[in-house]
Parts: sequence; C-alpha cells; structure tokens
Amino acid sequence: VFLDTNTIGDDIDLNVFSRYGKLLVYPFSASSEVRERIKDSDIVITNKCIMNSDTLSGSKVKLVCVTATGIDNVDLNYCKNNSIGVCNVRGYSTESVVMITFALLLNLNVKIKSYTDYTRSRGYVNDTSFKHLGWTFNELNGKTFGIIGLGAIGTRTAEVAESFGCEIIYWSSSGVDRSEKHRRVDFDTLLKHSDIISIHSPLTDITNKLFNKDAFAKMKKTSIIVNVGRGDIVDENALTDAIIKEQIG
Repeated sequence: VFLDTNTIGDDIDLNVFSRYGKLLVYPFSASSEVRERIKDSDIVITNKCIMNSDTLSGSKVKLVCVTATGIDNVDLNYCKNNSIGVCNVRGYSTESVVMITFALLLNLNVKIKSYTDYTRSRGYVNDTSFKHLGWTFNELNGKTFGIIGLGAIGTRTAEVAESFGCEIIYWSSSGVDRSEKHRRVDFDTLLKHSDIISIHSPLTDITNKLFNKDAFAKMKKTSIIVNVGRGDIVDENALTDAIIKEQIG
C-alpha cells in the first residue's frame, strides 16, 4: 500500500510495484485513515505518514519503505522490537539540496530581493549617480563556513563552499570524525567562529532544538544560518527573538 502518492508528484510510474503483489494506492492519507489502510498489507510505502505503535499495532506489516532520506516519521524502536524492516532512499537529492543551500545563502548574503525591489521601484534609474548604498554585502571568499552534519550532502556543500574560497569547519552530532580534510570542532567553537552556518544533520534527540536561545547568543551578529535539515533543529521562537534583537544576521 502506498499511502501518499501526492507527495512525490504525478510523473512517476508506480506499475513496477504491481509485479510483486497487489498494489493499493492512495493520493493522501489522513492520520485517522492510516491504521485501517495498512492493517492487511505486508509492505507500506510512504513519505509523510507517521508510522508508530498507533498505526502499526495489529497490522501484518513487515516492511516500511520511506520515499525520502529522513525517517523521523517512523518509530524505529517499535519497528525493531516488532521485526518490521525500515528502508529509506539515500543520495537522490544531494546535488539539489546543495544547490538550494547556496541559492538561499546567496540570496540572503547579496540581498538580491532588496536590490530587485529597489530597481523595480525605479529608485536606481532615478538616482543621479546610479548607485544605492542602503544595503551592504560581503564576499564569501575568506569567510568561515560552519557545517552541521558532514554526511553526503554536508560534504558536497563543503566542496562548493571551498570553491567560493571559504574555510570549512564542521560539528558532528555523533562525535565521529567524518573528514581528514576538514576540521571538526565542538559546537560552541563553530557558533563563535562561523560567518555562515549550514545545517545538514538529521533530527535526533541531540539535534532537536540544537539552535536555541543560548546558541544564537554565541553567534556573530553578522552570521547567516541556513537550515536545509529538519525544521525542529532550530527553535523558531528563539530564532525570531535573535533576528529581532539583531543577535545574528
């Protein structure tokens, strides 16, 4: 049973699954519908639906396949204790996520929207000296680029950041050295020295609300943070306060 095909678009042929048994397809499944829809299935395929004791108990499910990399919507302990396998998809979005990371970073750093709005307002053409000094931006060259999570995406991000002339440091939530090339530092050191922080780690007990009030207080007032991991890695209320108080860029 595929619970939420709407989440992967309509340009994918799902007929391949029919080779292996009866296929049930639902464009969307509300949380209240999941338990009933999976109870007689051996394999569940999903992107967003929550797979835990509430939905899995009493079912025949032997395998949960997640059509993404992140699996924080699956209760791994429950699945392990009940002999339910869990699979995800790795490596499919590395280049896309890296591209989005730098699209966001460059937009923030160069203030593209502000300059675009200024130009469209005819402020530029109506200026006698054709200039605007209301906003400033800095070159990435020479900046310290801090990476949270140096997995496949974090490593590729580091490569691109180096091409801009950045110095790379990283923090690992597991405490494992991920690279001989890049310098691993403790979290406080990364916060203190990074001009840019890019988040690429999974959501775990360690990374949940990792960027909180205390973390923002330790960052540079000009620093830029880009979160392309899970939303809950950043405490949104603390982030709002930090921006309002100009604790970070």
